[in-house]
Amino acid sequence: MAEPAMEKKTLIRLGHSPDADDAFMFYGLASGKVETGNLVFEHLLRDIETLNQWALEGRLEVTAISVHAYPYVAGRYALLPSGASMGEDYGPIVVTREPEDPAWLWGRRIAVPGRLTTATLALHLYLDDFEPVIMPFDTIMEAVRDGRVDAGLIIHEGQLSHGEWGLHPVADLGKWWRADTGGLPLPLGVNAVRRDLGGRLMADVSRYLRESIEYALAHREDALTHALRYARGLDRDVADRFVGMYVNERTVDMGADGREAIALILKRGHERGLVPAVPELDFVPQA
Repeated sequence: MAEPAMEKKTLIRLGHSPDADDAFMFYGLASGKVETGNLVFEHLLRDIETLNQWALEGRLEVTAISVHAYPYVAGRYALLPSGASMGEDYGPIVVTREPEDPAWLWGRRIAVPGRLTTATLALHLYLDDFEPVIMPFDTIMEAVRDGRVDAGLIIHEGQLSHGEWGLHPVADLGKWWRADTGGLPLPLGVNAVRRDLGGRLMADVSRYLRESIEYALAHREDALTHALRYARGLDRDVADRFVGMYVNERTVDMGADGREAIALILKRGHERGLVPAVPELDFVPQA
């Protein structure tokens, strides 16, 4: 008797940042706790600016990208409603060596974590005149401390750990955005899926990503233990706090106000000549 045919597996290359919150949300997929049918996920960990550049090339089937990058890749990628990183009255922070007033930042050399990061876009919207100095996100605090730049725009866990470097917060872009928009969260990162997978596969990817986030939230201690591998020295309590900032119920689904916030920051960026024409926000339906 002939052997039954093996179901063909489809490889999905999934790009995300090597930080605690992304590791936490993808724990269900990385650990195999979430059943993914005939899809096999290969996790590729890179800094967000590298992922933005890869998305311009359409290199990965599924990837985290900056909201700022979406107008450049909308022809190739659709947005997923799950997995967004949004600051709820907090967000990227501008830090300096000495306590300074926000007005001091005008015209200064400020290190930023990539041209297409949403943090950089938000800083341009917040501050009309500064000289951006692009460098990897994990080198910025050292550059500020050593005086190689006047200030630095901090993302990821540096939002909580900058004090350990003797640095002082001057502006919190999440707080500014919330006050300036009447309460909207600051949209930073989203997950996107390549359109050439087709509607069925895109919907499957969307469902499995949501299930991974739900699994992590339901098994918090196990997911946090996994995420600590990528926490760059944070102790468990601080890592737990950081993960809670960016992986929560809004990460399961960003909601109507999350979508509104994405549309608004891109609209403002376009009006300032910082991003190209804003495409329609095309979200894959939740399966």
